[in-house]
Amino acid sequence: MASTSDEGPKPSRDRVSAKSTADPILRNALRYTISPKEYETLHKFIISRSKVLQRNAPTVARVEKLLDRPGRDDYNAAAVRASLRVFLATGAALKAWGAIKERFLGGDKLRGRKASLWKSPNFRLSLSLSAILLLHRILFRFFTRLRAHLLTPEARPFRQRNKRTSRTLTSTLAPAVGASLAGFMLAVYPADQLRVSISIYALSRAAEFAYNHAEDEGWIWGKEGSRWERPWWWGSWLLYPLTCGQLLHAFVFDKDCFPTAYGDFILKYSPQYVQTRPEDYPASLPWPSTRKVVDNLAEVARLNYPPFISPILFPNSTTLPASLVSISPITSPAHPLIASLTCATLHPSDPSCLRTYLTYWLRVFPSLTRFFTAVFLVLSLPSYKRFYRAPITTLNNLASRILLYSSFVAGSIGTSWGAICFFQQLLPRHFLATQRFFLGGMLGGLWGFIVRRQARGEFLQSARASIDSLWKVGRKRGWWRGVRGGDVWLFVCSLMVINVVYERDARSLRSGVVRKGVSGLRGEGFKDCVEEEEMRVKEE
Repeated sequence: MASTSDEGPKPSRDRVSAKSTADPILRNALRYTISPKEYETLHKFIISRSKVLQRNAPTVARVEKLLDRPGRDDYNAAAVRASLRVFLATGAALKAWGAIKERFLGGDKLRGRKASLWKSPNFRLSLSLSAILLLHRILFRFFTRLRAHLLTPEARPFRQRNKRTSRTLTSTLAPAVGASLAGFMLAVYPADQLRVSISIYALSRAAEFAYNHAEDEGWIWGKEGSRWERPWWWGSWLLYPLTCGQLLHAFVFDKDCFPTAYGDFILKYSPQYVQTRPEDYPASLPWPSTRKVVDNLAEVARLNYPPFISPILFPNSTTLPASLVSISPITSPAHPLIASLTCATLHPSDPSCLRTYLTYWLRVFPSLTRFFTAVFLVLSLPSYKRFYRAPITTLNNLASRILLYSSFVAGSIGTSWGAICFFQQLLPRHFLATQRFFLGGMLGGLWGFIVRRQARGEFLQSARASIDSLWKVGRKRGWWRGVRGGDVWLFVCSLMVINVVYERDARSLRSGVVRKGVSGLRGEGFKDCVEEEEMRVKEE
């Protein structure tokens, strides 16, 4: 008798195959690299134009189906996508800049050199920036959600047991402060000059935004309409005399702590004060370099400005100390009426310091005008539409800016050099022998007043260069000791200040580009909240 059974055949177990796992792998790969809208744009402009790509790439509908996750949060995936793009974009930009520098700017050739990936500065910089973005977004989201959970009624027992911790984590500034800890990822990049420059730049921007916020809140000058208002002459240009003084002192006495490009620019536009080898001077005879001339000026100051005795009038006398023999080709034929060794070094052919200063203007001002004409013409190309709308006004503004900047730079450099002769005539030899270079730089920096409305960026850049130079001078002379990783801590604190100021009042960040950058860093999209609010008010 055949046995019958009500049970059907047992279902076979599903086998895990490549085909069954293709969709999850593809879904995650696409989800963490591109969004449906971006893939649609990519497919429209690139993939659809190639038959090979169109045949092998998934369709827009398939990608939308794979990435369609109703009710799921895509924040972390968007953060990973953004960090990957930063990594690839910065890596490509640094690679292109290295090629341009090697090909056209005479940089070191890197071809043929084999180094591990981790030792590559470009790779580590790209990794550092992308990691900062990723970690900042994740931490900001984490502390925002944590604050929201701690404010719920269910978390009341925790708040009662841990009052101090609760006050900290439920503060409106907690997400901004917590997200700033992502700045520690700057330590991925090697500790060299670029990392220090990034930290100093962040510090200057944080100080600028904090000052703006304090001014807007009336903590410094009082609000508009009060008795104690900001003076009309107050501005960022006041930083320039201080930075010029410090930079000139470092340029003369601590050349290894001075930015090289800055020094080359100064020497290039100092023909009347830094004597170069004459064209008819015999090649077999030595002549001090421009840098050597500046070094000897420092030595003259250390020797308390010994008097100059002209070898033309007194050929048998010893005219120079042993440490200053290298500048004898300049001082030996100096004018006999010159009584100061600094004047004999700076302008040996003319005994008048004032006439030398006026001659400097006649020689340097035209060349600086040509230089700034080329610079501002290139910078004005993106705004060429203004020229079509108002050509006369645009040309007048351009000409005015060129003349102002030429006067500003010529006056700063020339006055700084001329102040050396001025103090030589005014002060006793032993009084402020080396510090007078700082005072001379301050006098030259007062020329910043004429471009106080246009050169805010230049003033802040010189301040950053001065901070870097002053830090190096202090370490060299033992005024302070460096802290390992101090530049990273400085960057974290600066990022924290920027985030806090943005959280309290985004208007204190005067630049719309910076506001969009901070918004994108938080994962809120690259949007200017101040501009959007103003547009909303206008519409209402």
